[in-house]
Amino acid sequence: MTGHAPRTRWTLRRRIVAVLILLLAAFAGTMGVASTLALRGSLVGQLDTRLVSASERAAHAPTRADFPGAVGSDAQPTEPTPSASAARPFSLRGPGQDVGTLNLDVTDGVVNAGYLDDNGDFQRLTDAQATTLAATPADGVPRTVAIDGLGSYRVIGATSTAGTLVVTGLPTAAATATVAKYVAVEVGVAVVGLALAGLAGTVLVRRELRPLNRVAATATRVAELPLDRGEVLLAERVPDEDTDPGTEVGQVGAALNQMLGHIEQALAARHESETQVRQFVADASHELRTPLASIRGYAELVRRLPEPVPDTAVHAMARVESETKRMTGLVEDMLLLARLDAGRDLDRVEVDLSSLAIDAVADAHAAGPDHLWRLELDGQGSDGDESDQPDDDGPSSGAGSAPTLALGDEARLRQVLANLLTNARIHTPPGTTVVVSVRATDDVVTFRVQDDGPGIPEPLRSRLFQRFTRGDASRNRAAGSSTGLGLAIVHAVVTAHGGTIEVDGTPGQTSFTVSLPAA
Repeated sequence: MTGHAPRTRWTLRRRIVAVLILLLAAFAGTMGVASTLALRGSLVGQLDTRLVSASERAAHAPTRADFPGAVGSDAQPTEPTPSASAARPFSLRGPGQDVGTLNLDVTDGVVNAGYLDDNGDFQRLTDAQATTLAATPADGVPRTVAIDGLGSYRVIGATSTAGTLVVTGLPTAAATATVAKYVAVEVGVAVVGLALAGLAGTVLVRRELRPLNRVAATATRVAELPLDRGEVLLAERVPDEDTDPGTEVGQVGAALNQMLGHIEQALAARHESETQVRQFVADASHELRTPLASIRGYAELVRRLPEPVPDTAVHAMARVESETKRMTGLVEDMLLLARLDAGRDLDRVEVDLSSLAIDAVADAHAAGPDHLWRLELDGQGSDGDESDQPDDDGPSSGAGSAPTLALGDEARLRQVLANLLTNARIHTPPGTTVVVSVRATDDVVTFRVQDDGPGIPEPLRSRLFQRFTRGDASRNRAAGSSTGLGLAIVHAVVTAHGGTIEVDGTPGQTSFTVSLPAA
């Protein structure tokens, strides 16, 4: 299935200006067409008035059968035959005739037709031109006729006092030229006017939408604030001049300010609630440490009494001691998270992560001998140079590693490594290979814990670092099982050090990559 390319949407400013120009263009076009038609109608009306006057003069002009140069014809009047040698009609001989005026009269089948050229000289019409004019009905109604070689004419046919057909015509070229010039001027003025209107509209719309830009800038600054956790100081507001309820933009600005006020109150309430919860967890964890230590001590004391103790009591005390240790670890983890959430300062010293990795892998090998543990330190050779099987003394590793120093709290970073290796040991089957690698650059020190176990289920990846997230969804926990706080502590400690942690949980491979600022 082929995806469609996203459409390019114009900004509101461009759309407003475009609509303005289109409306003005439509208005100018409508006015132009209407005014052009009105002008043409007026010019044609004036031409028709002159034409009627000329036709009346021609119809009442005297006629002479012996017109000089006239050639007779025996053709029937119903089918007049034009004569190429006909003399000038009498109606064209008088003064005051317009240039281009033509006249045709048919007397006894003889056609006399001609027109006045630009110099006022008489020019005879050709037979074809005369035939076109002779077809004009004598109804006294002006009409437009196209005459070959002469162009467009307004002609009118009438019956003379002698009962003959008289056709008079005036050229429309002058009226057409006037209309063409008017249209050209009109188009030029419209183009210039639309350009000026577009420029003025752009400036005006930009000025009027400037408050909307400020409102959008305020919303953008708020969107960039970290609102997900901690105390949030939401001081951003739309300026007062952009909250005028009398304008649409002002209404948006006022509504945004009101919304920001509600959000600020909600964030303050959330922060207060989180603070109370953290304080409660910290206080409860701190207060539980003493009674848990007492319970554990009394359990050990009972098991070590010199008097004979029933086996059931010994077993019960051992279980009490084991669960007390587990609960003590849970309380310590909760107390650590509460302190990290409260922003407690960590120790900042140079810590060699290579040394921490060596100790952590050694401890993991002792706790999980059925796993294959490998250590790759910066400056060592490739994986192929190392053995996959651990030696009797511990995991495989290289020698002569370069120092990989990070600035941080050694105890907390040691706990990060321990938690990641414990997580790999608990959630992978025996025989799984776990590789711990440490690399250093000028600015960053990176260590990675990678295994070839079953991977992380897809539903768990999005909430992997949330508290009390466990790979086993059951509420019944076996002794020594995960509390669901290990990775949450890892994430909190790494974040407190200004570092990042990334996870890749594809099937058949899981890796956690921690990057910390170099010392």
